[in-house]
Parts: sequence; C-alpha cells; structure tokens
Amino acid sequence: MQESVLPASEQQEAVTEDMRMVVPGMGSNHCSGLVTASIERLPGISEIQTNIANHLVDVSFDPSQVSLEKIRIAVEKAGYDVASAQLSPGNNVKSVTITVPGMGSNHCAGLVRMSLERLLGIARIETNIAAHQVSVSFDPQKLNTTTLKETVENAGYDVASVESSESDSHKVAEEAEEQYLDQARKNLWFSAIPTTLIMLLMIPQMFWQPIPGYLVIVALLAFPVVFLKGGLSTHRSAWRSLKNRTANMDVLISLGSLPPYLIGLIGFVYPMTSFIEMASTIMTFHMLGRYLETRAKGKASQAIKKLIKLGAKTAIVLRDNNEVEVPVEDLQIGDVIIIKPGGKVPTDGEIIEGHSHLDESIATGESVPVEKGPGDSVIGATINKEGLLKVRATKVGADTFLSQVIKLVEQAQGSKVPIQEFADRVTATFVPAVIGISLLSFLSWLIFADTLRPVLNWGGGFLPWVDPTLTPLIAAILAAVAVLVIACPCALGLATPTAIMVGSGMGAERGVLIRSGEAIQTLKDIKVVVLDKTGTITAGKPSLTDVLPVSGFTADELLAATAAVEAGSEHPLAQAIVQGAKDKDLPIPTLNNFQSITARGVEGEVNGKLVHVGSRRLLAEQGVELNDLDKILEPLEVQGKTAMLVAIDRQAAGVVAVADTIKEDSKSAIKAMHDLNIHVVMVTGDNERTAKFVAEQVGIDEVLANVLPEGKVDSVKQLQAKYGNSVAMVGDGINDAPALKQANVGIAIGAGADVAIEAAEVTLVQGQLTKLVEAILLSKATFRKIVENLFWAWFYNLASIPVAALGLLHPMIGVIAMTVSSLSVIGNSILLKRAKITVK
Repeated sequence: MQESVLPASEQQEAVTEDMRMVVPGMGSNHCSGLVTASIERLPGISEIQTNIANHLVDVSFDPSQVSLEKIRIAVEKAGYDVASAQLSPGNNVKSVTITVPGMGSNHCAGLVRMSLERLLGIARIETNIAAHQVSVSFDPQKLNTTTLKETVENAGYDVASVESSESDSHKVAEEAEEQYLDQARKNLWFSAIPTTLIMLLMIPQMFWQPIPGYLVIVALLAFPVVFLKGGLSTHRSAWRSLKNRTANMDVLISLGSLPPYLIGLIGFVYPMTSFIEMASTIMTFHMLGRYLETRAKGKASQAIKKLIKLGAKTAIVLRDNNEVEVPVEDLQIGDVIIIKPGGKVPTDGEIIEGHSHLDESIATGESVPVEKGPGDSVIGATINKEGLLKVRATKVGADTFLSQVIKLVEQAQGSKVPIQEFADRVTATFVPAVIGISLLSFLSWLIFADTLRPVLNWGGGFLPWVDPTLTPLIAAILAAVAVLVIACPCALGLATPTAIMVGSGMGAERGVLIRSGEAIQTLKDIKVVVLDKTGTITAGKPSLTDVLPVSGFTADELLAATAAVEAGSEHPLAQAIVQGAKDKDLPIPTLNNFQSITARGVEGEVNGKLVHVGSRRLLAEQGVELNDLDKILEPLEVQGKTAMLVAIDRQAAGVVAVADTIKEDSKSAIKAMHDLNIHVVMVTGDNERTAKFVAEQVGIDEVLANVLPEGKVDSVKQLQAKYGNSVAMVGDGINDAPALKQANVGIAIGAGADVAIEAAEVTLVQGQLTKLVEAILLSKATFRKIVENLFWAWFYNLASIPVAALGLLHPMIGVIAMTVSSLSVIGNSILLKRAKITVK
C-alpha cells in the first residue's frame, strides 16, 4: 500500500510531476516500445523516456489527470512487472528513501508520517508499507538526513538506512536485476530437470522400447514446466500484453508451448503423435534464453553501476572547529571538508589548504596523479594520494561532476540512433506479422500438403529432424509452432541499445561523455571540425614563454627583477611571469614602493634598484634608450606574444614575453584528424597574423580570424553550406554555446563553462583534443557494431522464418536458435570493448 501527502499550496501550483520506474523485464527496444505505447494511452502524459540499459522508465505527467499508480498499472498491462515506482525530486528539493523495518501497518506508517510532517521544509512524504520504506522530499536548506533519521527514531521506529533517491533508483534497478537473474536461474532449474527426464524417456520410446504409461508420465512431468513458475509468468505476461492490444515476445512463446501441450492431450482419447515433449522443451529453452540474456546483458551495462559505486558515502566536515562525519547527502555548498591521505574526495570543491597528488583517472581516464594545491579544484570521487587537504565544497548532490557524468551516460544509454527508427517501426508490427505467418503456414500445410510434400522429401535427405511421412495435420502444427518460436524481435530490439551501452560506458571511462545516440551516428561521418582557439587549441591562460636579456644582464637576473615587480600586480599577465619564475625555482626579491602606471606598466624598487616593466612608451618616458630592444620585440610580436620591456635603473635590461601556449596534444590530435580525412578549421577573435602563426604551428587547414562571439554561429553555417551537414564544433566558453548548438555535433571542453557543456552533445572531460579523435573513433566502432547487430538480426529472421514455414526446422531447434540469436547480438556488442581507439 502506498500513500502520499502533498501540501495544499503545492497541489495548486503543481502542473507536471516526474516519476521513475524500474522495469526489470524491459530488455530491448521492442519491450520499451510496448511499455511506451501502453503509458501513452493515459491522459496527462507529457513525456516518456526509457532506458533499456538500466531498466528505467522516466515519465512526466499531470497529477490532476493521472496518478503514479495508474502509470504503474499501465506498464503491468503491457506485460512487464514494476520493481519500483517513485516520484523524482524537483528543483531545489532533495529526496531520500528511509528504510524502517518496524513499519508494518497503516497505523505505523501514520505515526511516522505525522512525525515527519511537523518538520519545516518537508515537500512530500510517501510511505510504502510492503517495502518498509518512507520516501521523503525536502528542502536541503532547512533539513538534512540526520534530522529525518532522528525524527523517525523519536516516533519509536528503528531506521535501517537512509539513502539518496538520486542513486536509489539505480540501486533498486541493480537489486531488481539481481533478483531477476536469480529468479531466471531458479525457473531454469525448475524447467530443466523435468524436461531432461522427458528427453531420457522419449529416446527409448521413439527408437527401441515403448514405455508403459509414457503419455501419462510425460504429461505429468511437463505440466509444471508449461503451467507453473516460469511458464506461468510467461503466459501471464502474454495475456496482459494481449489485453492491452499489444504483443510481446511472451505471446509467441505462449502460442508455441500451450497449443502443443493441449493437442498432445488428445493422445489419451485418439491415437496421434505427442507434442507434449515439444511444449516442455520450448518452455525450458525459453527459460535458458532468459537466464543467459539477463546474465550477458548485465555484463554489457556495467558503466553506471561502476560510476555510482565510485562516490563517497560520508565526509569529514569542520563544524564549530570540530571534525564531524556526515553523510554525503548532508553536505552544503561552502562546507569545509577534511580529506585525509588515501581518502576519497566526497564532492566537488576547491582546495583551501594543503598540497597533494590526486588520482583523477575516473574523471579523465589518465592514470598519472595530478598535483594540486590551494586554489585548485577537485572532483568528487577522485582519490587523495598522500597529503592532508582542506576543501571547500562548491557543488553538491545532483550538481557534482560525478552526478552529471551519470546523467549524461544515462541519457546516452536511453537514447536512440536514427538508424534504429526504421527497425523500431518494423519491430512494432513484428509479432502480429509472425502470428499471421504462423497461421498461414498452418493452413497451407493443412490444405496444400501434397503440393508442399516435395519440400519435406528434399529436406529429409540431409536434415535428420525432417520426416517426409508426416500427416498434413502434424506437418501443419510443426511448421506453425516452428515459425512462432524461431522469430525473435528481441535480437532486433537489442541490436542498438547494447552497442550504445558498451560504447557510452567506454567513453565515460576515457573521459569522453556522449550525450545521445544521434551524436554517435553523426560523429562518425564528420568531415569538418571547427576549433575555437583559446582554451581549445591553446591552454586558455597566459604563461611565460621568453626571457631575453640584453648584454650585461643574465636571464635569471632579468626574470627575478621582473617577477619581483609584477608580484605587486593582480593582472593575469603579471601572475604568469611570477609563476614562471617559481617554476624555475628562482628566489623572488622583496619589492618596495610599487606603483602601477595606467596603460603603461609598473615600477618598483628591487634590491635598491628601480625597475620598470611595461611598454615602449613607459621606458621612453623614463628616458630609457631602447637600443636593441626593438629587434628583440619584432619576432615576438609576429608570433602573437605579449612582450614587456624591462629597464633596471633606467637602463634597458631585456624583454619578457607571455603567451597563451599551445596544448601539448593539439598538434598530434590535428594530425590524427587529417589521417581520418577531416578538414580542420580554427575560428578566433584574434587578428589574422596571430591566428595564422598558431595555425601553422599545429597544422590547421583553414583560419577564420577576427570573428566576434556572435559571428561564430554564422561561421558554422557557412561551413555547413560549403561542406554539407557534417560539421563539428569544439569550444569551451559561454560565447561558444550558440555555435555548439548550430553545429551538427557540438563538443565541449570539460574544463570550460557549464553552459557550453550543457549545449554540447559530447564533452571532453580532460580538455585534450586527442580525446576528440578518440570520440570519433569510438563513434565509428560503436556504429559499426550497431550495423553488424542489425544485419545479423535481420538476416537471422529473414532466413529462418521461411525455412520454418516450409517445415524444414523443428520447433525444438528453432527455440535454441532464437536464444543464440539474442546472445550473439549481446556478445558482439561486448566485443566493442576490444576496439582500439587510443590516440598516441
């Protein structure tokens, strides 16, 4: 029994609610289509999204027109059991599931609910007595899970666990899948033992020694196989599906097993061939197929399970100068977290104290730990290798990097590629068509047996299971049943999602997040890649590139003096020079009398000497003779670098240059794209001279310079008109978002702005361009698997159904072949993991 409480004010404002269901038996696109069709018949449904990989169905609905319970019933009518159904948390609302073992009646649930209702910040309470659970939605600014737990305990009930509903649905899905696999295993054994005994009796009965009471024994042994346990659930699913005016795979199995058993019973009153053995065998192999498919499919959909397990469960937080361990769900933005050596980072944040190396391989795919210190950002679920860190939380809950990754992988696994649309249209009418072909086969053999007999005579010459002496009725039954059990919409339905499951999981492990199946299909055909310069080809931040002293000064002397003066400035270029000196382990002298001279530069006293750093104009105003400085400046300016002149005691000392440096992997990535026959274009707001210099360094084909932010969309449109709709755009800034949307595939640099990532269909977590090439190679490999899967699934059905209709395929062999067909599709998808997509 399930009840919900919604405040009156919220009832008036509510327009759309979201719910999530776990449907363990929804294992293919065919199944998800039936589920979707059943829900769509209800009023008030605005959106349905299915995720086959994780057996999830997300529904947006108008609660004034339809209830959560009616949606759940609609899924069951389609022939599928619902393991869990719960409302999703809304904006600024957190949801948790509290397990209360002692809550075993409506009275108990009422007491728990009354206690929770008194708390300020409660948005919704749902009690589920059967599961001993309370689902609570609340405002995290006013409440936390510790308070909820204490409130339930104060009502007189022990709390076994409190878990976030954001990951709870995945946990329920995983538990349901394990239970589904366990049940499939039990059903298999329940069917296999009697069927094995039937086979052992059938062989002597057929070939050398009739067994007294054989038909009675076989009928009794086959009855539990066909009508109980797995057989009963199959028939129940088929009946619910037919009542809902749909037809799932169980309909074919029921039609393939029930009629043969019932026809076999005629043998008690009229001598005829027994089909009871066939009915038992068909159901047993169906149980075997379910078990093997569930097991194999679990191996193909490990990505999200692994990601969820990566997150930390608790965090050590400073509260009133005391270290307190709290659940991760209770973390707030601004909390100061203590992360000890070897500990897991609980949430995204910024280091405020301490130095360490962090293993960020789960986010970036790179195994080398990254050095971090104050001011550096950290990612939740990464591992602190050695130092003690204090981290200020900047993102919590659903906003963290790990949660976003899980969301993106979910979206990818729940999406479809365009090539699947045709397959889905055919699959939607597949089962009714198979039933029609089966009926036609039955009538054809019954009416035109003499005309078709030569086919049996021919097949009997080399196929041991073909008997040319069969009566028209027996031949008709065998052909009809064979057609029913050989047809397999599951193989067609699994072709695309299993490949996307594996491909998107591989991408996530490598730091390549693909949002949609459509992006996978489009990315493989990309002919043009447009690269934003700053932050994409280049590092996006200035760094020291050149220290060029004139005669009488050393490079270290020049850099130390310059860094000392620039240490007084907060300008990014000044900080780049200071960092450059630190990287060279140069001691930075003490600065006195610092002064910033507007639009010219800075000055200050260093070791008793007056140092000026800035433009030609600054040095000229100070009476400094430039001498050879102009000759030093010219090549630096050609290269697009920012050069600063330095004078010490009004004597020209040299030039220090800063530039946005090119990323280490940019050149190799662009070469790899050329190897794939991809035309590379750079778009930038920089002047043409600087842009061409960068392009020459990395080998870019075409340069679009002096492009304003709003002009990037037009640039993409022009390239699409010139090269066709096969243009990908890579960017990292807020001003790149419109261009990313305009491109056929938008690709965001993970370190960039959130809005750019949100606008993109692919995200490169680490920001390396080589990851773009890996994304392209992964899309090619994934799509190749999809095509292979669809080909073999279609080939199997197109070849096998006519053979079965002609009476050349025994139903027992057909049901084995059906199982092998689905397993081959799953196995072929798993082989995708062997694809070589690493770019060196």
